Amino acid sequence: MKPFSINSIPRLILSYLGTMLIISLVTILLKVVENALEIQIIALLYLLPVLICTVLWGLTSGILAGLLSFLAFNFFFIQPYFSLQVHKSQDLITLIVFLIVAVVLSQFVGQARGAVLLAKKREWEATRMYELISALAGLTDIQSIMHTLAEQIIRTFQFDQVEILVNSHGKGANLSYLIPGGVEPSKPCELSVPMYTARNMEGEIRLWFDQNNLSVEETRLMAAFGNQGALAIERIHLTESENIARVLKESDRIKTSLLNSVSHELRSPLAAIKASASSLRSGAVDWDTPARAELLATVEEETDQLNLLVGNLLDMSRIEAGALEPKVQWNSIEEIIKSVATKMRGQLVHHRVQYQFEDNLPLLPTDFVMIGQVFTNLFSNSVKYAPADTPIRITARLVENNVIITLINQSSPVPEEHLEHIFDKFHRVTQADRVTGTGLGLSICKGIIEAHGGKIWAENQKEGFAFIIRLPITLDGSLPNIPKDELDG
Repeated sequence: MKPFSINSIPRLILSYLGTMLIISLVTILLKVVENALEIQIIALLYLLPVLICTVLWGLTSGILAGLLSFLAFNFFFIQPYFSLQVHKSQDLITLIVFLIVAVVLSQFVGQARGAVLLAKKREWEATRMYELISALAGLTDIQSIMHTLAEQIIRTFQFDQVEILVNSHGKGANLSYLIPGGVEPSKPCELSVPMYTARNMEGEIRLWFDQNNLSVEETRLMAAFGNQGALAIERIHLTESENIARVLKESDRIKTSLLNSVSHELRSPLAAIKASASSLRSGAVDWDTPARAELLATVEEETDQLNLLVGNLLDMSRIEAGALEPKVQWNSIEEIIKSVATKMRGQLVHHRVQYQFEDNLPLLPTDFVMIGQVFTNLFSNSVKYAPADTPIRITARLVENNVIITLINQSSPVPEEHLEHIFDKFHRVTQADRVTGTGLGLSICKGIIEAHGGKIWAENQKEGFAFIIRLPITLDGSLPNIPKDELDG
């Protein structure tokens, strides 16, 4: 769609010349067949060029055609011929009726043509707006919005250059995008369109073009483009603010949960250690009595508990930072599990650990310490939730290229809706509210197992509540080297 310019004047002159030419041709044709036609038929036939000129060139040409038809009809077909005088009343009435009909007909046809043109303009505006809205809808950053908006403006209006300026609102330098780029404008812009919303002035659109003026429709559409660009930019700002608010809310929730959990978990062992140390230091407990051994055992157990808590917190921070890198070596999973059970024999005193390992289990590419931490947390979880004097059964078997390890305790079944969430941070289930802990142990297990390329999940089974771990038996697709002396044997 082109703006109106001085180039429209020749077209206007040509439409007038065309109107006069058509009336002249119709007059010549009617003069040739004048003897075969009644005067009323000639008047009706003169309405045809009026319709044609109105449809082709608009209302002005239609009215001009009507006036010329009226004059030609009077001059060539009403007696006395070749004169504008009218002697008969009937001929005068015919001329007046013809003039009225020609003008009214031009008006009706012109209005219909104008309505069609207006509908096309509205369709053009709606189509351009739809294209812009569709192009901006899926964009998630301001730079992309600027590029898309500038390209749509160039494609729609064919301006020489378009520059999009976006306000930073004090968050840095203002953003700018010029298209076509590479050549700075040699003169000030012809038009500046503000981009504003109900809240803020988001920027402006600067335009360079050679035409004299934009049409009313183009001016309105250009303003709509500016408003739509401003809304898209505001949407990005609101989305960023919402994301920041969501992160802050989640951070505050995690911090509150962490402080609530850790404060109690730290205070309890520290209080026990403090009380035991004070009793030993004060001399209230004789050094040769069994009470001294109990106090020292309390200090050792609570220190181990503190060490486990701090280790869990550090492991969780490494997992979330993506800095958990296992030092993988070939290890025996049986050796790892039994060493952890031996180290935790004080906590497992009220539970029987039963082993059922498949014969000839292969070595696994694991970090000995990290996998040990996994089973430390699983044993600790079983001690917390399983009733005393119940067994903890561990099985390991080879399935295709993986070793499946299952730890089953006799704790209460977990509702199905909680099963997929028990490995989330700080997630507690029903009776967990009556059990101490930070809620990080299972989350750390998941992070460590996944860092080894494996998977961990939980199930309610007939034998009890089960933690199931799947670990690959290969490292980068290879198996451990068999010692040479074993091959010779």
